[in-house]
Amino acid sequence: MSEPVSSPEPALQTGPDPVLAGYRASIDNIDAALIHMLAERFRITQAVGAYKARTQLPASDPSREERQIARLRKLAEEAQLDPDFGEKFLRFIIDEVIRHHEQAKAEA
Repeated sequence: MSEPVSSPEPALQTGPDPVLAGYRASIDNIDAALIHMLAERFRITQAVGAYKARTQLPASDPSREERQIARLRKLAEEAQLDPDFGEKFLRFIIDEVIRHHEQAKAEA
């Protein structure tokens, strides 16, 4: 019987992988930008929620939401991002915005 063939040992590294570290640094920068952009988006939607509460408009606007989802799906396709993922992401944000708008309305 012959000896099993073993796979070659991975090269031992003495420090962090510089290529991987570069990718991770880029991801970290993008994550920070996403958080800042989401924070700005929510500042604006909070102003919208306060306006809707003052003017007694409904917290939710289903036709606007569907237009936004269709627009985002198209943008996702153009950016070569899975449009289903883009839609899930936007629906999560919309649900949170509506929750904030309902809260603003209850406090008005």
